[in-house]
Amino acid sequence: MFFPEGQVRVHVYGLPTDMRKSFDGLYALTCQGLAQDPLSGHLFVFINRRATQMKVLYWDRTGFCVWAKRLEQGRFLSDWHKVTTREMDWTGLKLLLEGIEAKVVKKRYKHPRSADAIGIIAA
Repeated sequence: MFFPEGQVRVHVYGLPTDMRKSFDGLYALTCQGLAQDPLSGHLFVFINRRATQMKVLYWDRTGFCVWAKRLEQGRFLSDWHKVTTREMDWTGLKLLLEGIEAKVVKKRYKHPRSADAIGIIAA
């Protein structure tokens, strides 16, 4: 299924999840752990303790879908102590699915110094 980039809301559960859970177990975690409505159409992401498996639960208007991914090498997360229950964007989820942990990077725009500030006077 394809999602429009700006309309998808992704909620990540900030605690390790037992990957034996399926539709009903993930539904319960969404309601109780994330305090969200599973029927909203948002994506709900759950990761196991070793951070090698991930499941995504969502409602597609006709029923629940569960996506599962297991990494053969590496981990989805580097440290569970830094993980919190949060909302992320679709791009962040795509990176996470590839095993790339996105970090918050603040980009600052630097204004070019004006000619007057440098001391150059136009002739």
